[in-house]
Amino acid sequence: MYTISEVSKLLEITTYTLRYYEKEGIVAPLRNANGERVYDDTHLAWLRFVLRLKQTQMPISQIRQYAQLYLEGEHTSQARLNLLEDHRSSVQDQIRHLTETEKMLNDKIANYKVFISKGNTLDLSMDD
Repeated sequence: MYTISEVSKLLEITTYTLRYYEKEGIVAPLRNANGERVYDDTHLAWLRFVLRLKQTQMPISQIRQYAQLYLEGEHTSQARLNLLEDHRSSVQDQIRHLTETEKMLNDKIANYKVFISKGNTLDLSMDD
């Protein structure tokens, strides 16, 4: 069992974030005899998954929806699958856009390096 501060340190998130996730129905920590939040390994695994979803820009509302579906039981498996497949599509779009942006940046950087190596000082910031 882990305290909220231990989980905060392990996952490198604030205790405020953990309380927010609880308030939003995303995680439901247990309580010890003193009423303090305690987390087990299952909570940690779930929170790691939530943090991955957040890294991919999944909105809290969708994470909350997924958590609620999970709590409802196995009969929501198809809905959870649909939610994850839709999000995967969004992630794939993000990857495509980032790859295109990386290519543009690589081209721009290469152009600057060539330009600077020739001793020129013209600003290329608006060039394609």
